[in-house]
Amino acid sequence: MNESPYQPQANARPRLSARPVHTYSIVARDPKTGEMAVAVQSHWFSVGSVVSWAEAGVGAIATQALVNVSLGPTGLGLLKQHRSAQEALDELLASDEGRDVRQLAIVDSRGRVAAHSGKNCIPEAGHIIGEGFAVQANMMLNDQVWPAMADSFRESTGPLPERVLASLKAAQEAGGDIRGKQSAAILVVRPESSGRIWEDRLIDLHVEDHPEPVEELHRLLGVFRAYQHMNEGDLAIEKGDTRAALAAYSAAEAMCPDNLEMQFWHAISLANLGMMADALPIFGKVFARDRNWAVLAERLVTVGLLKVSDDSLTAILSSGRRAGVG
Repeated sequence: MNESPYQPQANARPRLSARPVHTYSIVARDPKTGEMAVAVQSHWFSVGSVVSWAEAGVGAIATQALVNVSLGPTGLGLLKQHRSAQEALDELLASDEGRDVRQLAIVDSRGRVAAHSGKNCIPEAGHIIGEGFAVQANMMLNDQVWPAMADSFRESTGPLPERVLASLKAAQEAGGDIRGKQSAAILVVRPESSGRIWEDRLIDLHVEDHPEPVEELHRLLGVFRAYQHMNEGDLAIEKGDTRAALAAYSAAEAMCPDNLEMQFWHAISLANLGMMADALPIFGKVFARDRNWAVLAERLVTVGLLKVSDDSLTAILSSGRRAGVG
C-alpha cells in the first residue's frame, strides 16, 4: 500500500500537507440526543473528505488549515482509548511538528471540547469553544466569522444538523473564506455505536464543487428529510398503519413536489392497499412526465412488488395513456 503523502513516516520529520484547507467548521454534540456532528465549508474541492471525522459513541473532529489528515482518524483512535477531547488534542499536537500551522477541534461523546489554532495559521484565524461545541476558521475575510458561527449555534434551536448548518450560513454571511466558496459537508453520528457503521452515520452529505455550497448542502438536507418521511411511510405500511403511511408520503412530497420517485412509490403503496381511486391520478401525473415509470410499474407485477389484479394493472397503465404516455 502506498503511504499517504499527508501522514508523517515513523522516525521522520512530519511534512506539511499539500492541501491548504483554509476553511471554517464546527464540531458539536447535542446534549439532548447525544448525537455528534462536524460541518465544514471551504474554497477547496471535496473539503469534507479531508476535514470531517466522526464515529458513533466516540466523537467528532475537524482537522484543517495546512491540514494533517491523519489527525482525524488518529484522534478518534485516542478517544476510543478513553482520552478526553483535551487529552487527545494535547497528544496529537505533541507529536505533530507542524502544529503551528494546524487548526484542530474535537468534541467527545461526553460533550467535552478542545480546540487549537496554530500561531502561524493564515489570518484571519481563530476559534471559540462553547458548551458542547467549537467553531474554528482560518484565512477568513475578517475576524467576525467564527464569532458569528458561535452566536448562531448558541441561539439556534431544533435538530443538531440544522443548527450546525445555520452556523455555516452565519459564517458566510459574516464574510466567510477570503477566497470564496466551493465545497461543504456535514457528518452526523449516533451517540452510541451499534456496530453497524452504515446505521451509525445518521447523515453524511457532501457538496464537492458548487458556487453556493452551503445553500446546496441545506437543500440536500431537506431532500434527506423528505426521504426520511418516505422511509417512515414504508415502515407504517409494514405495520398496517395506512393513515400514518399516507401522512408520511404526503409530507415527503410536500418537501420535494417535483420528485417523481416519491410520487411513484406513493402510488404503488396506494395500489397495493387497494386504494386505486387515490393511486391512479398520481400514476397519471408521473407517467405524463416520464413513460419509463409506466414500464417499471408493469415490471413490478412480475416480482410481486405491485400486487394488483389484471384489471387494476390495465387501469394503471391506462392512466398513463390518458396522460399522453404511449
